[in-house]
Amino acid sequence: MGSQAARLADWDTALDVGKRIAGPGPRVLPADRARMREDLAGLVVRAEGLVTDHTGLEVSGFRSRAWVMGRGDWIRQNLVGLQRLMEPLAERVLASKPDRTLGRKALGVQAGALLGYVSRRVLGQFDVFLPADDDGLIYFVGPNLVDTERRYSLAPRDFRMWVAIHEVTHRVQFSAAPWLRPRLSSLVDEYLSTVSFSSGELIGQLRHAVEELKAGDADVHGPGGILLLLSPEQREVFERTQAMMAVLEGHASYVMNEVAKGHVHDLARLKRALAARRNVQGVEKKVQRAIGFDQKVAQYDAGERFVREVIARAGQDAFNLVWTSPEYLPSGAEIAEPARWVARVPG
Repeated sequence: MGSQAARLADWDTALDVGKRIAGPGPRVLPADRARMREDLAGLVVRAEGLVTDHTGLEVSGFRSRAWVMGRGDWIRQNLVGLQRLMEPLAERVLASKPDRTLGRKALGVQAGALLGYVSRRVLGQFDVFLPADDDGLIYFVGPNLVDTERRYSLAPRDFRMWVAIHEVTHRVQFSAAPWLRPRLSSLVDEYLSTVSFSSGELIGQLRHAVEELKAGDADVHGPGGILLLLSPEQREVFERTQAMMAVLEGHASYVMNEVAKGHVHDLARLKRALAARRNVQGVEKKVQRAIGFDQKVAQYDAGERFVREVIARAGQDAFNLVWTSPEYLPSGAEIAEPARWVARVPG
């Protein structure tokens, strides 16, 4: 796996930089770690049943299961996934410049810095690009869950259940719609096909991003890391990807909040805590804008409004057409105006 991508960047440097930026997080006693693993193992199974009952979607294959990990483990797993995604780009670049070594360490530093920061923020993740044998595996970053619970005085079991519902919903989406994975992969491949190392485009993107970040007015819309800024061609691909991700994230947020009403105590308190956690200021806010992290938060909000309005107007069965075919994925304009999507699809 990743034989060419391994030559494109220094992934050992990426892991080292990422772990140093991430830090270990709050200290958790061994007994508490064991309890968290036990809790989440049961919660994801329970959440899967609740989500399928609520959405009417079916899950095939392996039962959902939890992997409670540290920040370093999360970085390592996502670096493996990044190598897998970058393999087509690496093959193209190295075919034209087989002896290319310049910039490997710089790319490793960029990737590590990005993932190191994100590892401090992410609570859970369904990794859609895992091999088929790992289908149903859901990551939970234990130190971040504990840090949030302690900082906002949250009941651990309720908070973990709430997060589990969100991540399990992603697993249900991709199981109910097997075409989602190849669709997302094709969008990533299409985007990466526009990236050129030989032209100096990447270095220029990174330099411009750093300058904007220093100036404090970064207004970029890229996915972050080594792909910070977008050309016009890249922007068109990214906007289609953004619309797709808004549906996935918005639906997970909608289900997370609807299902939680009968199964999580003090939901309003959990929502306030999550909103407060997202409301960063100062330098961190600039960092989030520069790497596109604020765009992910916007995806949650815009996507959830779309899902909620479609279901209110047309019902759950009509919304579930989203999972039947790529032609029913909403455009960015339809996400902004859900009535347009409702008018387009069969009623």
